[in-house]
Amino acid sequence: MASEKILSKEEIETALNERHSPEKQKLLSAGQVTIAGLGGLGSNVAYSLARIGVGHLHLIDFDVVDITNLNRQQYFMEHIGMYKTDALKSLLLKINPYLDIRTDCVKVTEENLKELFADAQIVCEAFDNPVAKAMLVNGILEHFPEKKLVSATGMAGYESSNIISTKRMMKNFYLCGDRVTEPTYGNGLMAPRVAICAGHEANMITRLLLGEEDV
Repeated sequence: MASEKILSKEEIETALNERHSPEKQKLLSAGQVTIAGLGGLGSNVAYSLARIGVGHLHLIDFDVVDITNLNRQQYFMEHIGMYKTDALKSLLLKINPYLDIRTDCVKVTEENLKELFADAQIVCEAFDNPVAKAMLVNGILEHFPEKKLVSATGMAGYESSNIISTKRMMKNFYLCGDRVTEPTYGNGLMAPRVAICAGHEANMITRLLLGEEDV
């Protein structure tokens, strides 16, 4: 059985610089992104950001991996029962073991929101629950209006990919999705469309890290 190959930090940096340019990669490597919710949206966003070498990731979720998550989230059967923070961190470090990954296995509430997101450069809202989404978005806009916030709503089922978009709702608030489609019987959350929406979030975050604020 072949042993697992571990690349050096220099090898990974050289490859990323070659793909993205040293100037762009310097900004990505210095980037700090806090992802709240590590399900279908958050786990896919985290994968994308890890692969492009975003250097500092803060992962927040209180839940464990469940069998019903495997249809759309970046986990495997071996992770069932594990906290999502632990499972996702282990997977991201397989992509790049030199990333700075901080985890908080906690439920975000109005009481702990200010403490959890105080150091965030960019906040990615990736909750499934609409009430939790609204609480986080409203809390960030109220307490940290200067922070960049990327959120998502409307990605259920298998409607056209082309109605998912990114819109700038306010100066520092970006919303991805079709803003309409909710999970219903036979039209639940499915991997392709959820991943498309997560890609919109990850790409907007990338643009923000590189100094681009327009959608």
